[in-house]
Amino acid sequence: MANRHTIILMQTSQNRASRTFMDYGSVSQAMDGICGLYERKLKELNPANRNITYDIADLYNFMDGLTDLSALVYDHNIHAYLPYDREWIKQRTFQHLKKMAR
Repeated sequence: MANRHTIILMQTSQNRASRTFMDYGSVSQAMDGICGLYERKLKELNPANRNITYDIADLYNFMDGLTDLSALVYDHNIHAYLPYDREWIKQRTFQHLKKMAR
């Protein structure tokens, strides 16, 4: 899934105005982006803490707390975007973090 343009669609609250998207050059970059979003949220909530750590369960709770989270990943073979749900994003994020930990 390298170099496959990825759009993350999310809604942070019940308010429809909270709908937004994030645009990435690859699935890997998108997973980094989601982790970065969570890390910024943690820093916001803990401004005095210089070293913030979390585990995968915390990240999953953050994702589950979003009203909506999905991905559109470009497939070069069919020249279209394929939709993926929250569970797929969680699996890909876990795989991505596991690969980075090596």
